[in-house]
Amino acid sequence: MVARRRDPVVARARRRRGLWLGALLLLALLAAGVFFLQRMRGDGSAPAFPEAPAQAAAPPFEDFAGAQACAECHADEYRTWRASTHGRAGGDPAVVELLRPFDGKAIRFRDAEVTPRREAGRFVFVIERPGRVAELLTVDGVVGGGHMVGGGTQGFVTRTADGTLRLIPFEVAAVDGVWFCNTNTRLDRGWLPITPNLRLADCGDWPPQRLLGEQSRFATCQQCHGSQIDVAGEAGRPYATRLQSLAIDCESCHGPGRPHIAAVRNEATDLRMTSLATLDEAASNRVCFACHALKDVLRPDYRTGADLESFYSLLLPLLSGAPVYADGRIRTFAYQQGHLWSDCYVAGTMTCTDCHAPHSQNYRDVNGAPLVGRYDDGQCTACHASKAVEPERHTRHAPGSDGARCVSCHMPFLQEPEVGPAIRYARSDHTIPVPRPAADSALGVEVACGLCHSDVTTTTLEDQVRAGWGTLKPRRPIIERLLRAGDAPGRETLLELLDADTGEHEAATFLVVGMLLRDHLRPDGGLSASVRSRLETLARFEQPDIAAAALASLHFAAGKERRVRRFLVQRLDSLGERHTQVRDRWAVLLGFLGDRASEDGRIDDALAAYAKALEVAPEDASVLANVGLAHAAANDFAAAVSAYRRSVAADPGRALTHVNLGIALAAFGDAVGAERAYRDALAIDERETLAWFNLGNLQLRDGRAGEAEASYQEAVRSDRGLAPAWFNLSRARVALDNLSGAAAAIRAGLDFDPGNDKERAFLDELLRAGVTPDSMPVAPRQR
Repeated sequence: MVARRRDPVVARARRRRGLWLGALLLLALLAAGVFFLQRMRGDGSAPAFPEAPAQAAAPPFEDFAGAQACAECHADEYRTWRASTHGRAGGDPAVVELLRPFDGKAIRFRDAEVTPRREAGRFVFVIERPGRVAELLTVDGVVGGGHMVGGGTQGFVTRTADGTLRLIPFEVAAVDGVWFCNTNTRLDRGWLPITPNLRLADCGDWPPQRLLGEQSRFATCQQCHGSQIDVAGEAGRPYATRLQSLAIDCESCHGPGRPHIAAVRNEATDLRMTSLATLDEAASNRVCFACHALKDVLRPDYRTGADLESFYSLLLPLLSGAPVYADGRIRTFAYQQGHLWSDCYVAGTMTCTDCHAPHSQNYRDVNGAPLVGRYDDGQCTACHASKAVEPERHTRHAPGSDGARCVSCHMPFLQEPEVGPAIRYARSDHTIPVPRPAADSALGVEVACGLCHSDVTTTTLEDQVRAGWGTLKPRRPIIERLLRAGDAPGRETLLELLDADTGEHEAATFLVVGMLLRDHLRPDGGLSASVRSRLETLARFEQPDIAAAALASLHFAAGKERRVRRFLVQRLDSLGERHTQVRDRWAVLLGFLGDRASEDGRIDDALAAYAKALEVAPEDASVLANVGLAHAAANDFAAAVSAYRRSVAADPGRALTHVNLGIALAAFGDAVGAERAYRDALAIDERETLAWFNLGNLQLRDGRAGEAEASYQEAVRSDRGLAPAWFNLSRARVALDNLSGAAAAIRAGLDFDPGNDKERAFLDELLRAGVTPDSMPVAPRQR
């Protein structure tokens, strides 16, 4: 079973469990191969890229002092924060207000009962299934308090045997108090209430897999549901979680406090902390976007106090998965980064704190004056003063009615589509759009007017809007053209936009360049003089995503041309402090092109893209690992072995690369080398599921059934949702004449792969023979 690095552009700390898993199951016997980076062929005169400068590290975990340390000097701010939604965002279950009592009332699935209750002073979930030993999950923390008006939720975390905090898949919806779970990775039906029609394994996060904190090996929630969450390594427990708090505390926005406290006490001139009130609008917004935006990881181990743009990109997620439409409104799932499309930001200077008081999260106007609440028109009329003179002339609704509120039309609460309709989870539209009933409906966005006027057709609503307001404010031309072009604009459309675009709308400009690169450029396919000239202009932009997309386009399509190559080198030399930001994004984009081509079976294109990525980021362990996967897909296992070895040399601590090396060696006929590679992976992480699984495969093929059984048991202890490990465990037990254990293993695997007719038939055969499955298919690992 092969492990694949996360798609770097789609890597959004999304809720989806194990993005690698689908590839792993399909490529169970693949290995990968050698890849030799060719710097420049041909005339030999093309200059090499300069070395990347050293990267500044994020503040160490030990520099964070906790919110209580701020209270001595900032008592008023601390008191205000403590009562805020950030201050009450999560914590100890004995302290946080629970939306549902742990009173022993069972949550009923089709095949299980889950009982939340108090036991020996702890909050626990007890999971009982017919014929199985009961399981107990301790609640070691609460995430969320149902504070969001559009539909909040409350989740729970448990500390697992490896020391990580993982999300328990049973959550509570604030609107109606119903227990629900996320089924997207199993049923693709969004968030569903738990009912007797739902199987336990239909919950995509069962058994608990999603980590609290950021770790590229797993699906995670990054660091946003707590303060200074760190998935740190230590001997034997490489993913152990540590954190300051499950609240969102002072240092979550202001950065580490210990250096500041020491500077104040020593009366130093440099207080080692920047006042956030002094930031410009882009930097101010980034403080909030650290959590309130989709982000792609450029570098691991971000902590507040570091430069967000050196660790994350806010625009790269637009290129895969299509989370938002071209106008910034949510297509699948996103947060409040629609702000970046708002005219209040694009044509003005709007920041998050223009409306949201940073310590209390209460509402205020642009001048800092407090407002009554989230629906107060002062949020808008402090800037748009003329609309407050005779408001009904603009609103066309009776004063005091819901329709007379600015936010009802321009910031409506819209359900997140990926969540589905069953659990209320709506978020205010931060693109602040003009309502366009017909256009919005055609796009697939809920019509703002229809939220109140649900009995009126879209056509009638459109007629009423036109009659009441006449000609509506036009969208920006680049947005209008992109929306009309749909999901896959043609090359000519993008080239016309590229030629006409002035770069005033950064997100739209990035989309144009990014889609041209993604969909219409070929490796060394060449560029016309006019396109090259426009890309060179965009490559000089300050915005790092736009600059990187332009440089990646030039490099990808014309990087062997001496003129283009010289330009690329000159741009890198001139970037100064922005060098790393731009270069990292450039490399990620090229790696993304390689990943797409590899997944589509275009191996030559994939290798060409990876070669260019390695020119930008030499010896990048992730790219080299994916080079191996590309060779493996082409059954070139000798090449795969070499690529994986280069990746291991670049970063010896990546357990999954050792696993893939082992698989490649096994396919190449080197069983001894393969077993050594699997054990190297386990020396890095003794709970690496795929190392145990593939080691078991090797042992089973060698006739070492007892050793294979032990390896498969370790695999399913680490990830009970890995159905192939259960099925292979059953084969090992059959070889050991343990038929009851074999039946139990098959039954456990069918929980997660119920459509596997071959395994079901095998289980039926065992049952007809009178075999009774064991009640505990594998003994749990002790904490």
